[in-house]
Amino acid sequence: MSLRIGGNGRSEMLVLMLVVATTFRLCPLVKARPLCRIRTLRTGKVFPVEEKTQGDRLYFSSGKTHLIKHPCKKNLALYLGRQIFLTKDTFESSLIPFSIPTSMQVGTPEVTSAHFAGSVLLLVVNQKVYVYDYEANFWTASTGIQHPVSHVSGDNCCYSGNSFCMDISNSVFAYLRGDQVSQANIYFSNSRGYRFQKYTQERRAELVGTFGGIFSFHSLSQVGLLLVDEQMAMFSYSDHPLNRSFGLPFDYDRALDILIAPGQKGILIFWSEKNLLVSRNSGQLVESVQVREGQRILYNSIVKANITIHSVAANENELAVLTEGNNLYYGSLGIQSSSLIKFADQNIWSQEAVLMFTDVGMLEILTPLRDVLFPAFDFQKCRLNIQALLMDPQLQAGVCKVELLQGEFENKMYTIDMNSQLELTALMIPRPGTLPVPLVSVSNPHSLGLQAVICEDGYTYDGNTKHRLNISLKQQHHWGRADPNFTSSIKRPTISTITLDIANKEISCVDLKPLTALISVGCDLEKKIVIQNELSACYHGVLDPVALQDNYSYIIEREAYDPNFQGQQAKKDLEVHYPYEKLGCPLLAYYDIPWKPVVELWREGKFQEVVEAEYVLLEMNGLFTYTYSLTASTAGCSAQPQNWTTITKMAGDTAPFSWDRESTSYEMSGWMNHKLEPKLLGKISTTSDRQMIPL
Repeated sequence: MSLRIGGNGRSEMLVLMLVVATTFRLCPLVKARPLCRIRTLRTGKVFPVEEKTQGDRLYFSSGKTHLIKHPCKKNLALYLGRQIFLTKDTFESSLIPFSIPTSMQVGTPEVTSAHFAGSVLLLVVNQKVYVYDYEANFWTASTGIQHPVSHVSGDNCCYSGNSFCMDISNSVFAYLRGDQVSQANIYFSNSRGYRFQKYTQERRAELVGTFGGIFSFHSLSQVGLLLVDEQMAMFSYSDHPLNRSFGLPFDYDRALDILIAPGQKGILIFWSEKNLLVSRNSGQLVESVQVREGQRILYNSIVKANITIHSVAANENELAVLTEGNNLYYGSLGIQSSSLIKFADQNIWSQEAVLMFTDVGMLEILTPLRDVLFPAFDFQKCRLNIQALLMDPQLQAGVCKVELLQGEFENKMYTIDMNSQLELTALMIPRPGTLPVPLVSVSNPHSLGLQAVICEDGYTYDGNTKHRLNISLKQQHHWGRADPNFTSSIKRPTISTITLDIANKEISCVDLKPLTALISVGCDLEKKIVIQNELSACYHGVLDPVALQDNYSYIIEREAYDPNFQGQQAKKDLEVHYPYEKLGCPLLAYYDIPWKPVVELWREGKFQEVVEAEYVLLEMNGLFTYTYSLTASTAGCSAQPQNWTTITKMAGDTAPFSWDRESTSYEMSGWMNHKLEPKLLGKISTTSDRQMIPL
């Protein structure tokens, strides 16, 4: 199409004006996109009913609102405000405010702290701890606490079916914040808060300052005490090697709420109305959270941003902040420094509002709504899709440089035995034309050491390079690269979390989560030691396995044993119950042939290897009816051999289970090659052409 204009210039100007006018009509002004759309949850209300109080209605003492989500049961959450609500469906239904039975006799129903401990909810009400089993709808008061408390603290491990993971969820502290740390009354429970006992820690009497709290930092295998002195705070730790120093001090001009991010990565969030701090290493280094606009830093800290924080929410990798000025901030809890960006303003704040992450990149602003006709409150939700909001070019969020990051170890749990090694692999596919740098870290470098190698591993169908990362893990002590003053004791079982992330990852990488796994450095409970038993009393018909399983017992005559392990005759015969489930059929050994146990290693019901190990034979019942065919001199001993008599005298109350690697002065495996000549073994000894002794 062409347009020819002739005549005077006025016609040409008129046409231009018409074209411009038409253009403006086709491009109306774009309005700001709202952060979220509001919806109201209202269920179970048909006819008005009269409100009936069931128990004492609880309320939260702080002027701020809080929300506590169960890290393992994603639909379970507790809202703390002028009313308290417990939900099992993330507030998708109307709820009656939470109350405690009058039979608990709590007095003033003021809640100062709450914590989910596995399958129960702990509440500090009027300076006492109460346990609510939300599955059985059962209340009880904790026992063992003799002093007023204000707070409870703990963590949850979401890997089910593992004993050390259960220990994490069962461990709870109760304490009163504000006392002098040397005089503070601290209580500990390993039963999810049902029973407490006084907690003691070495050198606590030497610490100076006000007691700000105590926390189990499982990812560091430490207990941390928060010390506050002259508007500064720092952590003191319980075990070697961190018990010889303190964490770096940080500003503490007012009381800070401390949030432990889920996932056992050692991430702590400290916040008040005017400040926000983050630690990625269980309080050893605490840093201010920056406010950014694109790549530019607007404020180095929240204090300088001059905002008033109303609510804070965090999941494993994300952080969100709602202010009283209707501002919403969002950031990631990456492997490096944390920062926030500000979303566009919207009328989203109210005194009762609180933030809640429902999934990765999904955030809700939750507000309870009172109903004048019904006792149950409705809930207003404003749902935000973070990934969609970050597409706004005005936020300058940048483009994520990584298309794929995956590993078979993600969200799994492993055990590393003494001097064993664990190999993990991961795959990274970067966006074409970019060179992102993967970073691997462990939360407890004192216990767990790593080595990582990256290499190219082919191409995708569209030509992108694939990179494979090989990660080797074993006890830090056995790498041989760290100073002994840095490493944890190899005898102490510890926990560490390994994290694989991308350095300087763009905030737009919402769906590209870091890969994490939980590592237990200690005894592998899937393994067991078995004494080879090819020649058993049951196989040769000496004993009947059916009879052994039927509450079998045998008699040791009083002339043959000493309950004090001193070689003196007892006053009466001893009846011994045989634990067949534990020991199986007794082993037969010829009396005049040197016997050495063959130790087998089994894992998950499969034979692994024969173990060469030092060991001690322990006589459980005090039998002394055996002699040695060689003396110390004829056996070639260069020093006086140890025996049970000398060992038990040295051990005192721990006898007779006191002979170990530390107390052994010579090679036990060599000593055990000498012949033992048992004379009598109670009523289970049998004879044939050669005497066989069940062991």
